[in-house]
Amino acid sequence: MIETDILIIGAGPTGLFAVFEAGLLKLKCHIIDALPQIGGQLSELYPKKPIYDIPGFPEVLAGDLVHNLMEQIKQFQPGFTLAETAETIEKLEDGTFIVTTNKGTKHHAKAIAIAGGLGTFEPRKPLIEDIAFYEEKGVEYFVKDPEQFRDRKIVIAGGGDSALDWSIFLADVASEVTLIHRRNEFRGALDSVEKVQELKQSGKIKLITPAEVVGLNGAEHLESIDIDENGAHRNVKTDFFIPLFGLTPKLGAIANWGLEIEKNAIKVNNALDYQTNVDGIYAIGDVNTYPGKLKLILCGFHEATLMCQSVYNRINPGKKYVLKYTTVSGVDGFDGTRKEAEKAVVKSID
Repeated sequence: MIETDILIIGAGPTGLFAVFEAGLLKLKCHIIDALPQIGGQLSELYPKKPIYDIPGFPEVLAGDLVHNLMEQIKQFQPGFTLAETAETIEKLEDGTFIVTTNKGTKHHAKAIAIAGGLGTFEPRKPLIEDIAFYEEKGVEYFVKDPEQFRDRKIVIAGGGDSALDWSIFLADVASEVTLIHRRNEFRGALDSVEKVQELKQSGKIKLITPAEVVGLNGAEHLESIDIDENGAHRNVKTDFFIPLFGLTPKLGAIANWGLEIEKNAIKVNNALDYQTNVDGIYAIGDVNTYPGKLKLILCGFHEATLMCQSVYNRINPGKKYVLKYTTVSGVDGFDGTRKEAEKAVVKSID
């Protein structure tokens, strides 16, 4: 059983920043996310795309923002349960909660903050006959452990950042990398496209465009794929097929938790603390809805801050918290570290 003050469901920017605000209040956080890495959409869909509306950053790459958020919360030592989805919830008599994931991991929390962005992300699966049979038998929708592909033949399909970036990375891991896209043009960061071009010319990546995977073969495990290449059919031997066509957001099992749902979003009380209709469960970021809601990262940061204040009052009834600016109070981490401004020097001037 994992014990924590606030269980945050969703490791996107809003969920990560909530860890910082909770840490200032001496509240411990643990995060569950269905994806195998932190960052939510920013890491999975557009890590190299610039974001222009983060205060203080005229321009910041999505992946860099995730990195900075992780640096900011490092001293508060959050726990992570990744590549698992929050499945069931039980509210105990003392008002605390037990949340169990699809893999059976149990978490005991005093409050829950749902920060799931647009919901649980499920991979967009290509319409290929029998693809379900080959899942985890050669078909993988995420790269959870690159070492799984060490010295193996892999085929990646897709034309965005994820397909490009993983093709580049795995070129030094796999024995053979083939990248397939239905168009000649790729929609990704320019440096990634140019790097793939270099790797193709050096023979480290095989590029097949315009083409589409139309069939899978193998008795017990994937052995080869059938490709439609501009009207011509060919067969390519491979150990793994990784289709990277993006993710489809769904609210998932959270929709069955008795929360008030409106248009696939969770209704909250935005006049106070972004709490749902269930006492002790909050929803922050893109996953919630209320009059005037804007699905912006900076709005999620604001909602996370007020949510943490409410949880503090919930956990410490009758104890007044006096807000102190970090410029004055500094920041004390759970790991013993302390960040604070340099003390003013008291010295006379001759």
